[in-house]
Amino acid sequence: MKKRPADTIHVWLVLMKAFHAMAKYGAAGIEHTGLGHSDFRVLEVLQHKGPLPVNTIGPKVNLNPGSISVAVDRLYSKGLVSRVESADDRRVRIVALTAAGRKLIESVFQKHVDDMAKVFTELSAEELRQLESSLKKLGKRAEALSSTENLRARTQRPRRQNRLD
Repeated sequence: MKKRPADTIHVWLVLMKAFHAMAKYGAAGIEHTGLGHSDFRVLEVLQHKGPLPVNTIGPKVNLNPGSISVAVDRLYSKGLVSRVESADDRRVRIVALTAAGRKLIESVFQKHVDDMAKVFTELSAEELRQLESSLKKLGKRAEALSSTENLRARTQRPRRQNRLD
């Protein structure tokens, strides 16, 4: 039987199903720590990027300003992060891992790395490189289209209709 050519919407559905399955598996590996997914992401970015202003963390972990503030407050109350005013700008708060936060994220992140390695064992090194390259192309294209369409939507205002009702 001849295979049909890839249909973009079918590939998108497969990608979404794979992503959700991987996210579910990854979340299960984090749950035992008592961390939520957003808390894990905040700790992970601080582990890899070092201390950051609150408003810089949000976009890196896909959280809006209100959600990042709540996440940082939660992590602060657990003693996992510290918050200090910036020496340069008192309006800015710098968030950093505490010793307890560093110890926790290092062990949790290593387990996460191991869990994700299990997921990707079905792919050869070359397939993994190809997948990474393809996903980067798709992401960049989607970002470019989104930016272009958002710009177009902002510059094209709907016409007013004159009604004599």
